[in-house]
Amino acid sequence: MNPESHIIKTALLSVSDKTGIVDLAKELHSLGIQLISTGGTATLLLDAGLPVTKVKDITGFPEIMDGRVKTLHPKIHGGLLARLNNPKHKSEMEEHGINSIDLAIVNLYPFEKTISQLGIDPDTCIENIDIGGPAMVRASAKNYEWTAIVVNPNHYQELLTQLKQGACLNLSFRKTLAAEAFAHTAYYDA
Repeated sequence: MNPESHIIKTALLSVSDKTGIVDLAKELHSLGIQLISTGGTATLLLDAGLPVTKVKDITGFPEIMDGRVKTLHPKIHGGLLARLNNPKHKSEMEEHGINSIDLAIVNLYPFEKTISQLGIDPDTCIENIDIGGPAMVRASAKNYEWTAIVVNPNHYQELLTQLKQGACLNLSFRKTLAAEAFAHTAYYDA
């Protein structure tokens, strides 16, 4: 199995910056890509009339602790991290009911914007430290051959252009997206 011929069938959308996300999701859906989403992104997409599978329906576990825990689950991270050309990974996916997630559209809670507000209280700052988002971004970037990661809405058009040409993404684009994703989480942590 070759990553460049890997057809994108499933996309996980979980974004704080919702710029263009509804239009992107409509295009992905029109291409036959299953949409998975969390929290506010799922609500926005459902309100737009799009069929969305909520993460809790995949994990069998609700969002808990005021949304602090929602994507930190083997059925999500296994789907993001599985090397689809590895027979052991494929076997473990089958054994544990894990489906691959081929595309992740994820950006992070606006921590920098939050802490730059005058008079912001410490509890609000703490709640805007993203945990699950960076984990999904890093997992996808690590596994860029099988899970493309997009953290920047500026890449939505190129993403769609490539998907419309054959439901796949070239490896060079995947590497560019992964590098940007690692830079995104490094900047966020800094």
